Amino acid sequence: MTVLRWTLIVAGVLAIVVLVAWGWGSWRWRALTAERMAALEAARERPPLALPSAAELAALPPPVRRYFDAVLAPGVAPVAAVDIEHRGTFEMGGRWSPFTSRQRVTTRRPGFVWDGRIAMLPGVAAHVHDAYIAGRGLLQAALAGAVPLVHLAGSRELDEGELMRWFAEAAWYPTALLPTQGVHWEAVDERSARGTFRDGPQALTLTFFFDAEGLMTGVRAEARGRLVDGRSVPTPWEGRWSDHQWRDGLRVPTRGEVAWLRPEAEGGRQPYWRGEVTALRYEFAR
Repeated sequence: MTVLRWTLIVAGVLAIVVLVAWGWGSWRWRALTAERMAALEAARERPPLALPSAAELAALPPPVRRYFDAVLAPGVAPVAAVDIEHRGTFEMGGRWSPFTSRQRVTTRRPGFVWDGRIAMLPGVAAHVHDAYIAGRGLLQAALAGAVPLVHLAGSRELDEGELMRWFAEAAWYPTALLPTQGVHWEAVDERSARGTFRDGPQALTLTFFFDAEGLMTGVRAEARGRLVDGRSVPTPWEGRWSDHQWRDGLRVPTRGEVAWLRPEAEGGRQPYWRGEVTALRYEFAR
């Protein structure tokens, strides 16, 4: 048998092994996704149907009152769940890589599962789950769904950080920010307010920012866990939202950027996620 023939045989066997591993990784990841989506659904509760009275809305800080006037159509029901699809770029080790994702969010009990694909090599993506289910946070990534890269769960810092993400992203499901849904608001100034939310033993406060029209332009946490060499380092963090559009009676941002706020970074900001919403499908409480 010639060397060329042996080479072709070995190459063929390797190609089959790679394809089998790739197929197994995709199957395994789909199964994990389905399992986590089912756990998210099992933890769901019915959101309160009551909307704030005129007196309750009038008592809110002015920027928050203007926000609800600007983003909620008359008579819109509270959001019970939403499916969101994104595309954009994610910063990894100084390089921006394209990603696509789909995310399922529930508003009561608060939770989400983000299922993303981040391009790592030509034709090869990292499959990523970022989630908050029944009060517990999760971050898992695997190359092609098969080769483990990261698996974090079970820490208080992670639980808090994932609940923080859910709260910060409520601009996509703004009825979750109503006082009747459990959010307490305090004024900061004419363009910002602090919102406080509790889920079980966890309580957190974020600062939300609004423009002259009342639309939410950003959100900030004074400390969110940033992973550095395998440990969580509390770091100021912010999200910026833009390009607001009406969707099913809600005016929501369709573009965003999130960043760590670090003095040593250029301009004091270290962005790591930039994305746009490509689809929104709402379920309303009835």
